[in-house]
Amino acid sequence: MNAPVEAGVNPFVLTDTSAGVRTLTMNRGERFNALSRDMLAALERELDAAAEDASVRAVVIAATGRGFCAGHDLKELRQSGEDVHRDIFAACSRVMMKLTQLPKPTIARVHGIATAAGCQLVSMCDLAVAADTARFALPGVNVGVFCSTPAVGVGRNVGRKRVMEMLLTGDPIDAATALEWGLVNRVVPLPELDAAVAHFTSRILARSAAVIALGKRAFYRQIDETLGAAYDSTSEVMRCNLALPDSAEGIDAFLEKRAPHWRS
Repeated sequence: MNAPVEAGVNPFVLTDTSAGVRTLTMNRGERFNALSRDMLAALERELDAAAEDASVRAVVIAATGRGFCAGHDLKELRQSGEDVHRDIFAACSRVMMKLTQLPKPTIARVHGIATAAGCQLVSMCDLAVAADTARFALPGVNVGVFCSTPAVGVGRNVGRKRVMEMLLTGDPIDAATALEWGLVNRVVPLPELDAAVAHFTSRILARSAAVIALGKRAFYRQIDETLGAAYDSTSEVMRCNLALPDSAEGIDAFLEKRAPHWRS
């Protein structure tokens, strides 16, 4: 096991890497980790760095303070003009897209509230684990700002009627409801949150990095294609997958009843 490296000094996002897992911790707890321009810039930089670092096999998005993320910084939005608004939403969209474009799995570690763009952040991670005290909402309608961009991610996790309920009422849902609706993968008591995240990261680390990167890329590409196009594109991916050294090793290991030794 690799020794943990010293946590990063970025004031908005703390970084820590241990045994192939990079944890990015939003560090604006006093503001419920609002996605200000600085926070978004810090997240984008760290996601880019994780993508380029071959030692990183999985990325966990976590947060300090009493909640995960309250979405955009409303004070910053109110005090800014149209050009700044355009830049903020473009930066937010880049961050959300990079969560799916990153060739390593991403896991949201959710405690407290995840609202508006914070709920979007959860929805755009590959996996999400929530404390049983977590709450999720798309409450923009309450302050006259419909959660249109958060609905992009949430609407790709949750059924239409349920997303519209969140959008039109602004009412929060609890962690158990988020699990039932498909927004998160696991709900556990807060003291067990890190262990639940570690369950996923340990499984990921035991698999081939090359195979996971190929499969993740294919999944997000095909999900919005027509049925025929999706089968065409994923059939080609399967062919490429079988050409990987790790594929040959994995199949041989299964047939020989032994543990695989991944080359990637």
